[in-house]
Formats: sequence, C-alpha cells, structure tokens
Amino acid sequence: MNLPAEAESARTNADAAELAKFDAVAGTFWDPHGEFRPLHLLNPLRARFISERAALGGRRVLDVGCGGGLLAEALARAGAQVTAIDLAPGMIEVARLHAAAGALAIDYRLMSAVQLADEQAESFEVVTCMEMLEHVPQPAVMMQTLARLLKPEGVLFVSTLNRNLKSFLLAIVGAEYLLKLIPRGTHEYQRLLRPAELARLARRHGLTLRELAGIEFNPFARQARRTLA
Repeated sequence: MNLPAEAESARTNADAAELAKFDAVAGTFWDPHGEFRPLHLLNPLRARFISERAALGGRRVLDVGCGGGLLAEALARAGAQVTAIDLAPGMIEVARLHAAAGALAIDYRLMSAVQLADEQAESFEVVTCMEMLEHVPQPAVMMQTLARLLKPEGVLFVSTLNRNLKSFLLAIVGAEYLLKLIPRGTHEYQRLLRPAELARLARRHGLTLRELAGIEFNPFARQARRTLA
C-alpha cells in the first residue's frame, strides 16, 4: 500500500525538502574541499570521541543519517560491523561506491530509523546519529527510535548544532552566507537544539546521560576543536 506523501513523511520522521537538499549535492560528498568540507574537518574528532568511549572491534554499530558514509567508514576501519542508513538515495549510492572502492564491508541501507527499529529493535551495541536531529520534523520521536535500536547497556552518540548566537553566527551566517562553505539553507536556526533540550529528550526515553561535550568549527580558520559543553 502506498501512503500519501504527508503520511509517509510522518511515518519515517523525515522532511522531503531536507532530503532533497542533501540528495542534490551527494556527488560532492567526498570532495574534502567541497560543500561538505566542514564534515571532513569534524569527522576525525567525532570518530576519536566515539572510539575512546565505546569498544568498536567486532561490535554491531549503526550510523543513522549516514550521508555519504564519512563516519561509517571511520567506524568500519576501527573494526566495527557497521550498518548505515539514510533516506537520500543519492547519498546511499555515493556511500556504497566509496566503500566498495576502499574494500570496506559496510551494510548501507536506504531506509528510515523507524523502519529498522521495527525490524531490529535492541540490535546494536553502539548507535550514532550525527548532525541529523536538526533536520527531522520530530526530534523527540527520533530520540525514541534511537533508544529502541540500542541493545540493553548500549551506547548512543548524538551530535547536533547548539541553538545559540555563536552557532548562528558561525554555522549559518559565516559558513553558509559569507564563506559559502555549505549551501545556503542547510541549517534553520529554529530547528537547532540546546544541550539541555537534548539531554531532556534522552532521559524521557530511558537513556542516561554519561557525557556532554562540544565541537567548535570555525569557518573562517577552517578548523575544528573539542570544547567543553
């Protein structure tokens, strides 16, 4: 049965316009100097943060909203058995091709988190969801879905832009409008989440907050660094 577009969007917790934004630029994903350059700079910090806090070797790891596979590949190289999902067909195609070229066995799937949770609830020791919550219509529902995917005692890593003046100036004004590092409209300020809001969503769905940390990307210096939350 085919669902109406609105019903399907609600079911998958996805915004068609947001998916179209990323699908349109999927071909440039692995260009370290292109529109996804900030992610290339952030990724080593993200991957190191995860590997220092969760055993990855031989573990079942899920990357939700994987895009072209930047983090998924880093996790696979660390020894994880990686499943990675996204709803942008172009991104999944790019991710599969790049992984094949690097002889990496990553299970890429064009599907939503809720679909996977219905099929494989409590199946993953580690779940990651990076820079995606600010792009979905219902972040609270997504947090609930991520919790469903975790095995008991599993570890969830979530990264999202902080809703404050600094993020607005650096991520939106600086990166999108002044320096044009990423396409205009990539981020909408009202969709960003504050750390306290993120922690509250996690607790609501039975998750225990272990650590809160920050990553600061300076678009003018083209540098990323760890910060306190």
